Amino acid sequence: MPDRPDTLVVGATGLIGRWLTAELLAQGRSVAVTVRNDPARGAELRTWLRQHDIDDQALTVITADMIQPGLGLAQEDQDRLSSVRDVFNTAGVYRFGMSREEARRTNVDGAVNVVRWAGARPHLRRLIHISGYRVGTTEAALASEDQLTSLYQRLGAYEASKREGDSAVRIIAARQGVPLTVVNPATVIGHSVTGESGQYIGLAEMVENLWAGRLPALAGTRRTFVPVVTVDHLARFLAAVPEHDHEPCRAHWLLDDATPPLPDLIALLARHLGVRAPRLVLPLGLVRRLPRALTRADPETLTFLSEDRYDTSSADELAAAAGLSHPPVQDALRRWADRLVAERFGHTRPPVTGGSSPR
Repeated sequence: MPDRPDTLVVGATGLIGRWLTAELLAQGRSVAVTVRNDPARGAELRTWLRQHDIDDQALTVITADMIQPGLGLAQEDQDRLSSVRDVFNTAGVYRFGMSREEARRTNVDGAVNVVRWAGARPHLRRLIHISGYRVGTTEAALASEDQLTSLYQRLGAYEASKREGDSAVRIIAARQGVPLTVVNPATVIGHSVTGESGQYIGLAEMVENLWAGRLPALAGTRRTFVPVVTVDHLARFLAAVPEHDHEPCRAHWLLDDATPPLPDLIALLARHLGVRAPRLVLPLGLVRRLPRALTRADPETLTFLSEDRYDTSSADELAAAAGLSHPPVQDALRRWADRLVAERFGHTRPPVTGGSSPR
């Protein structure tokens, strides 16, 4: 029987959540994770942890539903979690083409329920919420229905719901006095040593099109910046947050600023994979007007193609204090691409669901 958990990870079966759970257990933490009405998901997580040489004896699996008030927990499980000090919300629906209602259930309503549940913990030290590098760039503010409608029409349901959820989490945490850290990661790529990710959307889809010879051109400019972070560095950073953040509210942009501009990144991977890199870079305005069948670009992904840069100073300071540093990004990109190809971009194995966005 594991000790009473001191940590709860919501969304632990997703990409970020499973690597975070592994890191916390490796550090000797007693960890509870939530799964939604499917005991097999907990068994799958334990199997994955053991395959990665992680002792799961200190892991507690609890059935929960974050879209329900109180996370839908039975009273017995509420009592088991009374000792929790740190709450990590790594859950999120990451998919393009969703309806507004579908996206909001987890990315807004679910995120708010986690804040409220965490605020009721008698020994809470910190709530850590995963947002995104393109999401957390605005001030937290309640938006009118007209503003939200415009936001969803302009950005699509995924990014709009993440922005709405980000604001709601920060506002409610401040109102309820919940110590909060928002971590805004870049596009999450595979493990820096093995390349393992298990997620095949976003930038991974672009790599798949490159590998298959279906990427004749890129959208954006020669300076378009789609930063990345390896999943193992992200997990170590998240695990360090409660030990180093002590202010009521903190936000960190976690990305490797050495990530090459997108055309150079794709050229790097093309050379490594032995395929032809696209030579054309088309302005976003033109790509938006072209038929999707021709461009192979999901309209929702185009909002991530920007020349913007991001202030990583607070994340860099925390990482330095924790003795962490980004692994060499070009090596990590190559290993990730190799793993994607070896796994046939998810066509030979089930993808990891949820838990990560192309921040």
